Amino acid sequence: MHDQFEVLGEIEWHKFTSSKFRTGGTEVKTKRFIPEKGLLGVLLGRKRVFTGPDGRPYRWDLETTVVVLSRDDGSRMEVARFHRATLGIIGRKRKAMLEVSPEVAHMMDTVIMTFIYVEKLRRDQEDGAN
Repeated sequence: MHDQFEVLGEIEWHKFTSSKFRTGGTEVKTKRFIPEKGLLGVLLGRKRVFTGPDGRPYRWDLETTVVVLSRDDGSRMEVARFHRATLGIIGRKRKAMLEVSPEVAHMMDTVIMTFIYVEKLRRDQEDGAN
């Protein structure tokens, strides 16, 4: 079964220095590939930007209940959204889900890898606040 899978990318996590992405035979520091954006991004780590393999700018916004990927241009077109799991205390119970637009299907590995990175950052911030 192991032969059926392929490694698309890896994240080498670091606490005190920049983590690293490895994909397609290249390695890049996260502070260079997906830096914080704007004053709130730098202070709170709530916005991360990167350039996709299609040459377009993208931005992850890390909110309390949702994480959203959109184009970081005039259109601000949303291309992915992560919904956290809910227990159903208020509203319906649902499992966690990452919705991805067909607009970015050509770079699904980049979407997933950057999502894993920003979601871990969000969870670490949340854990630190508690």
